[in-house]
Amino acid sequence: MSDQPTATVHSSAQSSAEPAEPAEREAERLLDIAGLSKSYGTVRANRDISLHVRRGEIVALLGENGAGKSTLVKQIFGLVKPDEGTITIKGDASPVKDPRDAIRRGIGMVHQHFQLVPVMTVAENMILGHETTSRGVLDIEGARKLVRELSAKHGLKVDPDAEIEDLPVGTQQRVEILKALSRRVDLLILDEPTAVLTPQETDELLSVMKELAAGGTSIVFITHKLREVLAAADRVYVLRQGAVVGEVATSDTDARGLATMMVGRDVVLRVDKDEAKPGRDVLSIKDLVVLDDRTLRAVDGFTLDVRAGEIVGVAGVEGNGQRELVEAIAGMRPPQSGSINLLGKDITRANPRDTHVAGVGHIPEDRERHGLVASYSLADNLVLNRFSEKPFANGFVRDFDEVRKNAEALFQEFDIRAAG
Repeated sequence: MSDQPTATVHSSAQSSAEPAEPAEREAERLLDIAGLSKSYGTVRANRDISLHVRRGEIVALLGENGAGKSTLVKQIFGLVKPDEGTITIKGDASPVKDPRDAIRRGIGMVHQHFQLVPVMTVAENMILGHETTSRGVLDIEGARKLVRELSAKHGLKVDPDAEIEDLPVGTQQRVEILKALSRRVDLLILDEPTAVLTPQETDELLSVMKELAAGGTSIVFITHKLREVLAAADRVYVLRQGAVVGEVATSDTDARGLATMMVGRDVVLRVDKDEAKPGRDVLSIKDLVVLDDRTLRAVDGFTLDVRAGEIVGVAGVEGNGQRELVEAIAGMRPPQSGSINLLGKDITRANPRDTHVAGVGHIPEDRERHGLVASYSLADNLVLNRFSEKPFANGFVRDFDEVRKNAEALFQEFDIRAAG
């Protein structure tokens, strides 16, 4: 079967010189990118990318991890300087100097890893970098009013006096979106906006995006989730290995066609599951009570048994105890009462290291804050939960060659792409 779907697309060669459009359509263009390239050492993150975004349009950048999507939008927002090519914003082709210049020119961005100060309130974060004063005093009341007005206007409920570190990740994202909108942007960039959202939160976000587009705001959003692209985007650019391999209107394609463009081969979107044959109990939770950060009962008398070979989902609207439950199992939040047993061993009061040794693996809700050490290398992060174990250490002496070999093996096995 051909690598290209049945939908009409522009190939990567065509995208460098897009077909001429009527003058009235050209006048609607808010963003034009031509021949953009960026390399990190020997890694070509972006290769000769050309695309455009019209006013009031939702454009998706679709691709697998490592396809170059985030590098592309960082150049649009002035975080990274391109090696080649031009970025034209509302007819102005001068280089984007930095994020402040991008904001001045009407570009806002919500990063995949939020740029908020955890110990500050929502209102304080809202005006950070754009502080206003009233009679020589920081106008916090004005900031609170701004949060309430934007929350009501866009249906993004947020408490202006809540501290960021106490908010779930989904609510923190709302703060980032409101902060960008407070700058009165013409183009809003969203980098993997649904990565940490529940299905309900995702649907709410897509509705907000459509509302913003209807009001004239252009939106570029990064994703690798096909359903979201088809539900919200007007057009989609597909990236693979740093290059645009296709551009298509979502009305002219489907999930199968997009998936084929993403990976360069025909894919099967349906997974047939064999009937489960669960084994013995692996995890046993009895009458668990866990308090939230306000010392209120987030988990109240919860009981659950998970058997070997089972996949168990825990569903619910944000704020109904899912986070506290997971943190208790992972040793990050001590329960008030009840018990947690793993393969017959009591881990109710175990710390995160002990739960790992017992056999619990945990991918946290906020991966950057609780799962990684940003100042460490990728190789060191890949052994964070095993750094004191052989072969990575011998007593108090670390074996850096083994750490490096482990990273190289994982890079090869899972196709991890990074500079350096």
